[in-house]
Amino acid sequence: MRKLFLIAFIVLISNQSLLAQSEGMDLEKAVLMGLERNFGLKIAQNDLNIAQRDVKIGIGTFFMPTLTGTFLNSFNREDVTQQFANSSEQNQIPAALTENENYSLVGFYGFRPDAIYTVKVLGKLAEISELQAKVLVENTVAAISIAYYRLVLEQQRYNVLKTTLDLSQARLDIAKARYELGGAGKRDFLTAQVDYNADLSLLVNQELTIKNSRVNLNELLAQVPAFDYEVNDTITVDKNLLLEDLVENAYIHNKQFLVTQRQENAAFLAIREAQAARLPQINLNAAYNKNTFTSEAGFLLLNQRQGYNYGVNMSLPIFSGLTINRRIQNARVQQNSATIALQEMEIQMVSDIQRAYNTYNTNLQLLDIEFANYKTAVESADIALERFRLGIADYLQFRDAQVNLLTAENRLLTALFNIKEMEIELMRLSGRIYFQGDNNKFNLSLD
Repeated sequence: MRKLFLIAFIVLISNQSLLAQSEGMDLEKAVLMGLERNFGLKIAQNDLNIAQRDVKIGIGTFFMPTLTGTFLNSFNREDVTQQFANSSEQNQIPAALTENENYSLVGFYGFRPDAIYTVKVLGKLAEISELQAKVLVENTVAAISIAYYRLVLEQQRYNVLKTTLDLSQARLDIAKARYELGGAGKRDFLTAQVDYNADLSLLVNQELTIKNSRVNLNELLAQVPAFDYEVNDTITVDKNLLLEDLVENAYIHNKQFLVTQRQENAAFLAIREAQAARLPQINLNAAYNKNTFTSEAGFLLLNQRQGYNYGVNMSLPIFSGLTINRRIQNARVQQNSATIALQEMEIQMVSDIQRAYNTYNTNLQLLDIEFANYKTAVESADIALERFRLGIADYLQFRDAQVNLLTAENRLLTALFNIKEMEIELMRLSGRIYFQGDNNKFNLSLD
């Protein structure tokens, strides 16, 4: 499974340095922890071991001879009364002992033509198990990555709400000072207090969202819910993904698509396996036997034999009640179903990539718009605060600028997260789960 971990190691890393604190957690560390501890991956490893062992056992079962050794040693003690044909006298032999000792060594080799295809089918099934394990690894990596960036997003939103609360606190202080000095009515002060409390409520709810996001990530890492750490506060995205490259790469590296291909191959081999049942089967056998018989009664007091025997036999199925025909026909139907499933999987894969790329590309366009809107909203909020401080603007104008800034920041963060989420999904669909450098990265910080 370590090979699978290296293949999966890791999605879309931003190559951020580990945090200086011991409780620091970057994406690389999170994914490594998840791959090491995830229960589903451990089960997948067990399934893969079973499939690989089935291949080895299949080869031994169908292509290796068998050798069986046996030993028999039996005793009889009986009271014997004997009368022979040439005599009228009876012989009494009390507690006569009879012993039969036998050694044998039997070798057998049977060649079944269908066994070749049976082992090949087992090989394909082992490949499928390995690919399914890789699918689970990639899905786990993608899920951890999205959960990690979701936590980063919620922390960024917390910072936004904290800034909004700071602005509300500044407005409340100004309104309170004016009210106490008699420069404004109590209504403005109370309105500022209500808006401050509303912003504080949003901040408290955001703390709950962060806690639950951390629990979700810990669940994927197979950690206790209370496991605590600090995550990086930056989301970097790749702005240069090309649809053609993603689709081309998916045909080669998408593990689920490869699974469907292997299933079609296994179905084709199953036809050959069923057809091979019509061919003759050859069996070779040889044995060495040694038998010793001793008796204290009767004509035969000692009989000992030892030697070899060997032979060959061939069997050819002539008529099996159409059983073989039925197996061949069913195998062909299953192969047809596997071909249809592969075609369906191909369309689904390309469609999933196209949908994810559309979302990715649209949010890239929105990112530039939202970033420009964010800078405008920041400038507008600064002006509104200053005008409110000077008494030029009323509290409605200030609050409107404040809400606009909050909305702009949230929309910008949402667009950034959507890009990252679709980037991870595109990497998963195209089978490109690996490290990435910071070349051509767009880095955004709201600090």
